[in-house]
Amino acid sequence: MALFSREFIAVPDDKKGQIVFKWPDVTIRRFTHAIVNADEVAMFVNTGQVVQTMGPGRHPIDADELPGLGAIVDFATGGNAYRAELYFVGTREYTGYRFGGRVDDVQDPRTGLVVTLRVFGEYALRVIDPARLITNLTATVDVTDNDRIAGWVSEQLLKVLRTNVTTQVVANGWPILGLSVHSPEIEQAAITSANGQLEAYGIALTRMGNFDINLAEEDAKQLKQLAKDTSYSQLAGGFQQYAAGEMALGAGQGMAQGGGATDGAFLAAGFALPGMMAGAMQQQQQQRPAPQAPPPAPTPAPAAAGGAACASCSTPNPAGAKFCMSCGTAMAPAVKHCTECGTELPGAARFCANCGHAAS
Repeated sequence: MALFSREFIAVPDDKKGQIVFKWPDVTIRRFTHAIVNADEVAMFVNTGQVVQTMGPGRHPIDADELPGLGAIVDFATGGNAYRAELYFVGTREYTGYRFGGRVDDVQDPRTGLVVTLRVFGEYALRVIDPARLITNLTATVDVTDNDRIAGWVSEQLLKVLRTNVTTQVVANGWPILGLSVHSPEIEQAAITSANGQLEAYGIALTRMGNFDINLAEEDAKQLKQLAKDTSYSQLAGGFQQYAAGEMALGAGQGMAQGGGATDGAFLAAGFALPGMMAGAMQQQQQQRPAPQAPPPAPTPAPAAAGGAACASCSTPNPAGAKFCMSCGTAMAPAVKHCTECGTELPGAARFCANCGHAAS
């Protein structure tokens, strides 16, 4: 096994999933063969500079075959080895890396409420320039663990999203509730912006998945309640009318459940409701058309000359009528007076009850 490891250099089977694999020995014997898989690129690096690149295939480690090695001969071995770092970099797509966290505090354009946006998702990446990855990133990132590279990429992605999402929400006036409708636009803009940042490090995001923008639980609850109040107040004709109805409903429910704590709310509603109801009634009266004046009552026609008006229907009748000619009601007998003493006599009297004089 020692001989094999000395004659052939390749990425071990248990390390093939790594984005970057660094060969552990910096002294590489001449005529050793480097085996580079189809989805890899191998590079010799000396003093921070890439001196030789090898594509897929089997390569003899010899300056005659790889001219760049001529400058990194290890003289301590009598010229039989090269002293350099050897990196294998995967060029396939690497998937399933997660990111997420707080984005920014954003004011909802519809309600004016300030809420905290959070974003979560997955992404896939690919190495587009192995030399840039090795020279610009491996000095600060532990390349023996993909999560170190992916963690750094996730930080760059969140950095871009903090600016990108806020700018899009404010510029387009997107309401926070229902923001997921615009996820494809935000996702594509995030990939474009992030790749602008990652280009200098030889990495590119190829796609994203399960992209989700959401709120903290308290912010979501508060925003939904405010949206509900706004909609209901519009339906009720104004916020005062809606608030009055909510207070009365809450007080009634509290009393029905026997809660003493609702007495204060009910009293508050009692004090507030008259003013609110008066305002609502005044508003309704202003909107209601003015009532029309009732028609004038008919003026009874004057009684016929010498006659009397019927006591039941007020119809005038001729003199001497015993029954009303309109409704048939008996007419009151005419009143007469004694010609001798002036005493008032009923219509049927034949003699005066005061002086006995014959009635005329």
